[in-house]
Amino acid sequence: MWIVFGLIAIAATCFNLYQFATGKDYKLAMALGLSFTALTVVADYSMVSDWVKAEDWSALMDVVPTMAAALWVLTIASILLNITPILLERRNK
Repeated sequence: MWIVFGLIAIAATCFNLYQFATGKDYKLAMALGLSFTALTVVADYSMVSDWVKAEDWSALMDVVPTMAAALWVLTIASILLNITPILLERRNK
């Protein structure tokens, strides 16, 4: 499920930047991009929780360290990309 949410977050972020570039209202796309980013993180956390319940320690040891770093980087990138139009508008005023 986290993959689906992640793909939707990427699409919404691209749509956000496209809307801004064409001069259209981008705020709904920005909210969708950030919301689906949050849902991606929560879905991934839920998956890890299922592994803990199943006591699948090898999966946790193999995946969680790398996935934690990736989630941090991708979440920060999503935030920066989604707020870029607001920052550019403020700079141009």
